[in-house]
Amino acid sequence: MAPLQSGGRPAAVARHRTGRWAPYAVLAGVIGAAGYVSMVDPNRPGHYPTCPFLTLTGYYCPGCGSLRMIHAIGHGHLAEAFGRNPLAFATLPLLAYLWVRWASAAREAEPVRSRILHPAAIIGFTVVILVFWVVRNLPVGRALAP
Repeated sequence: MAPLQSGGRPAAVARHRTGRWAPYAVLAGVIGAAGYVSMVDPNRPGHYPTCPFLTLTGYYCPGCGSLRMIHAIGHGHLAEAFGRNPLAFATLPLLAYLWVRWASAAREAEPVRSRILHPAAIIGFTVVILVFWVVRNLPVGRALAP
């Protein structure tokens, strides 16, 4: 028998009711944050803190340029956005796909299943991030710097 929550409802039903809205709450937060970054220009100093890794080491991290990328996307400048952080820009369709999978699974009260979430794929993407991180800080990879 399923464990009961206060009020006599099964706990799984209560989790489903709250969990089905989580993807939409995250989407609202992302839209709000992207809207803010689109309005407040990260190219002008003093609006956002600088990257701690860049400040401490003088090297770009994999996320450096992402705020300027989001700002450029918000203004319809896709080529500029790609130039600010090519890896983050290329990852956006993947994030959108995973969000759709999550929202669909939440609606059906099922776990998210995707080949993209396979451990080998996650390790592979981690390696891509690490290579990007190193190459964008080498003289040969200056085109990848924000």
